[in-house]
Amino acid sequence: MYDVWNNPYERPVRSRYFDPTAIVWLATARRLGLRVRRNPAIFSATDGSGLLELGPPEALDADDSTAQMIFHEICHWVVNGVDACRERDWGFALDSELDWREHACLRLQAALADACGLRQVLAPTSQFREYYDAIPVEPFQPVVNPEQFGSDPEREARVCARARGAFAEAHGAPWGVVVPAALSATAQLRDIVVPFLSDYATDLEDDRLPSLWSR
Repeated sequence: MYDVWNNPYERPVRSRYFDPTAIVWLATARRLGLRVRRNPAIFSATDGSGLLELGPPEALDADDSTAQMIFHEICHWVVNGVDACRERDWGFALDSELDWREHACLRLQAALADACGLRQVLAPTSQFREYYDAIPVEPFQPVVNPEQFGSDPEREARVCARARGAFAEAHGAPWGVVVPAALSATAQLRDIVVPFLSDYATDLEDDRLPSLWSR
């Protein structure tokens, strides 16, 4: 009888399995001149040279994804301007109060994702999720109570105007072909997965969270 337990053969590992959406968005980042690396010390950061650092998967929430995180950072880039890639953290002063462009980024994220029905699948997972969920169906309209999010009607009008302008700019270079292709590919992956969700059950003990794709 063949003794599998005492077999001295060591199988060579010649490839790595990766989440397909991560492949799509890591490739998208590279096409835009960004190189993505993991850093356990941060959630996300850029250094102005094309390096985009993200927290490692084990340090993130269950609904975080490489796809969403890269998409969100690209939206920051668009909103803050094409030259923002040459500035650390897209030109944000991270030790100051909330920059109004953060809300404009969330609106752009919703507007671009809406084109492929991905607003919830690619929703942000940071503390700004409450604002994102309050964005109207028409993503360039003000939220009902901006004061709830540390804003006011005048600031909200500025946010909406910048988001609308960024949406137009996102369809030009360098993002105009690359980002829609990634969104379309993500939607195709969703369409492949969704028919299986009715029979899906997690293989994690006591995990009651539904699949993100069900959103």
